[in-house]
Amino acid sequence: MTAALPPRVRSDACPGALQTHAAADGGLARVRVPGGVLTADQLRVLAEAARELGDGALELTSRGNLQVRGLPDGAETELGDRLAGAGLLPSATHERIRNVVASTLTGRAGGHVDARPWVRAFDRGLCADPALADLPGRFLLTLDDGRGDVAGLGGDVGLLALDRATVALLLGGADSGLRTPPDDAVDLALTATHAFLDERAAQGGTAWRLSELEDGRARVAERVAAEVGPPVAVPAAPLTGPVGAIGQRDGRTALVAVVPLGRIGADQAELLGSLAGEVQLTPWRSVVVPDLAQDAVDDAAVDLHRTGMVFDENSPWVWVTACAGRPGCGRALADVRADAATAVLTGALPAGGARQHWAGCERRCGRPVGPVVDVIATAGGYRVGSA
Repeated sequence: MTAALPPRVRSDACPGALQTHAAADGGLARVRVPGGVLTADQLRVLAEAARELGDGALELTSRGNLQVRGLPDGAETELGDRLAGAGLLPSATHERIRNVVASTLTGRAGGHVDARPWVRAFDRGLCADPALADLPGRFLLTLDDGRGDVAGLGGDVGLLALDRATVALLLGGADSGLRTPPDDAVDLALTATHAFLDERAAQGGTAWRLSELEDGRARVAERVAAEVGPPVAVPAAPLTGPVGAIGQRDGRTALVAVVPLGRIGADQAELLGSLAGEVQLTPWRSVVVPDLAQDAVDDAAVDLHRTGMVFDENSPWVWVTACAGRPGCGRALADVRADAATAVLTGALPAGGARQHWAGCERRCGRPVGPVVDVIATAGGYRVGSA
């Protein structure tokens, strides 16, 4: 049995596209992108919104979502209208809870199943159910097609394809023992999401994550009726995602570009939108440009590289992340993005260049999953150490 964490003293206040966060540099809006998939048209709308309403850039999050910073007061109304027009805001009541991460390149290369239909079906079911609007904004669904890249991200509810015929239900990032065929997987995930919400209410209704509930995994599993199979080990999340050119099963190529510190300028976003019909954002703050003909790959890579995107899996940018820092965050004690960039460009990264997260304060916002060296700003400089 696992003990419940102390009750939360405040409700979850994760920002959304309509409920923004007042940061030091203006309003911060978070746009949920289920499965990380954006059409070219949606990417262009976001680029225009960042340029005309925000600070001119889009920020990638560790859940494959996007943020717009520097919004003036009241801009969330205009932003919401633009997003709704682009199909990025299907439900005003559910927009903060559409946190869905799916396997990178699913349906195109690797994996036992194609998780893209799961993404679409779960999002439709989520938005159509008024009761699920009560989920906390930290709720996370992981949809792993069997390659083991997102199952270990610690989702509250998850699906992991074990083979082409069997899918495991994950709860709190671990196997629940419950099984289903792929065609019934979304229904099982929605049932488990309801069960999490019911158990959360039974335990006071303040928990933000399933892991905060007393014996949460077992109690939620008891509320779900499904076939039970032998437990399997959930693969740990990889420290980095794929980088570079990846051959697709249809003979075309996907380019996976690392975005330094997860910040995409509006011009970069428009360039991405011009290269393919859709892109996929990943939890490793990279972006996938899929379905490229072989004779288009080199030109696309050169164009993106000129803007600062990275295709070298050995680049230090693959290992370095950072929070917003100054001037965007009032808690930050340093401009960590600028300092991290200087350290990369001058070859002065601490800890021998190990995987590291630069943070402006002890909160360490945006810290990635897995082993990482913390580089934390203090009043007297940076403190370096693993946690």
